[in-house]
Amino acid sequence: MAKTPEEVVRFAREHGVRMVDVKFTDVPGTWQHFSVPMSAFGLSAFSEGIGFDGSSIRGFQAINESDMLLMPDPATAMLDPFTAVPTLSLICNVAQPGSFESYSRDPRFIARKAESYLKSTGIADTAYFGPEAEFFVFDEVRYRSTTNEQSVFVDSDEAHWNTGRVGTADSPNLGHRMRPKEGYFPVAPSDTLQDLRAEMALVMEDCGIAVEAQHHEVAAGGQCEIDMRFDTLLTMADRLLLYKYIVKNVARRAGKSATFMPKPIFGDNGSGMHVHVSLWKNEQPLFADEDGYAGISEMARMFIGGLLTHAPSILAFAAPGTNSYRRLVPGYEAPVNLVYSQRNRSAAVRIPMYSENPKAKRVEFRPPDPTANPYLTFASILQAGLDGIKRGILPEEHGYGPLDRNIYEMCAAEKTEIRSVPGSLDESLSALETDHEYLLAGDVFTSDLLVKYIEMKREQSAEVRLRPTPLEFALYYDA
Repeated sequence: MAKTPEEVVRFAREHGVRMVDVKFTDVPGTWQHFSVPMSAFGLSAFSEGIGFDGSSIRGFQAINESDMLLMPDPATAMLDPFTAVPTLSLICNVAQPGSFESYSRDPRFIARKAESYLKSTGIADTAYFGPEAEFFVFDEVRYRSTTNEQSVFVDSDEAHWNTGRVGTADSPNLGHRMRPKEGYFPVAPSDTLQDLRAEMALVMEDCGIAVEAQHHEVAAGGQCEIDMRFDTLLTMADRLLLYKYIVKNVARRAGKSATFMPKPIFGDNGSGMHVHVSLWKNEQPLFADEDGYAGISEMARMFIGGLLTHAPSILAFAAPGTNSYRRLVPGYEAPVNLVYSQRNRSAAVRIPMYSENPKAKRVEFRPPDPTANPYLTFASILQAGLDGIKRGILPEEHGYGPLDRNIYEMCAAEKTEIRSVPGSLDESLSALETDHEYLLAGDVFTSDLLVKYIEMKREQSAEVRLRPTPLEFALYYDA
């Protein structure tokens, strides 16, 4: 794979590239792009940048400061697997014109700073991240929100609600549908998405993503998961956006629609993005101790202490939409409890116990979902964990467990002693407003980014709060 500008240009010419697609990330965490002909692209693009209008990008510049630059990262070069014309894809950093200074609101810049700050602390030199992003695949999606209409409809032919569907000659009803919460792991013919997931996984491998497994998930309406092998913070954030790009486009190519929305259907499990984290130094893992609880070290426990202390504010990034909190409710394997455990999946932090190998010892932070901006989410998780290590926050000294009991079988008095994650986006944003000093350490996050992010998310929350829902009509129309 190309690593230098010269290698990128040579790679493009050797593969007959006709277009160069430059991608970057807006503040909410969505890839943006535009393309230039290969005839207009050269080595100067890597040193001089490519201009664009920053005022048209969510969370970026005001209209009177709109001119911005994209600086392609040669290490991200690959051939786009979905274009008809041979197209080179490059992920870019965002910079200011003239000075070429990195842009403070560029999420990728924040991730780069987080990695640099980690090294500067001397605590570790590498943070590995492994997100498990779940998604739904639907056969039909319709939604509408206007002055006089609020409606949504999703459908998956393999879902339980289609047991009574009237078949047609082209689409007969052959049964073999999953019952609610029984999508983990029935074989075909109940699992109708094996081939689609396999195609997604193989495209990922062709694009340089190491895939470990693919399977149907718990929800019966087309929920899936493809697991990527862990990697460093910045690389994993880049790969997560590529992962989502591949999932959506392979699904569309098959005449289906994939969504990472955490709770698109009622009464079944939502889609999460459990994030596995470990710290290493001099190529040695720092989270392992065979004599410690669940085989983890004191450093790992302090990292957990920081995570749980700052979890409410982290969720402003990690569970960034109002829909995120339709998932974070008890009863759906939801990790709503601010405790840690070695096996309890309702705990916000879990210690996977699949292997005793020191290199496999890691912390799993379970509340995030895949609508999160991975650069901001991974950086905030790392900042919180480092704060826990620096301050010596041992979770057991602050009421965060460990808790290995079934929480749903505990009595009411016992449950009241367990703190929970925020119940809404507004609560998480309020937590971020009052608890963000740990994010500013090492100048990783900046105040202007936090102010803009909170402003954007408050606007989204207000939009949802002001609109009537179909359920409200069912409950109150005849009152």
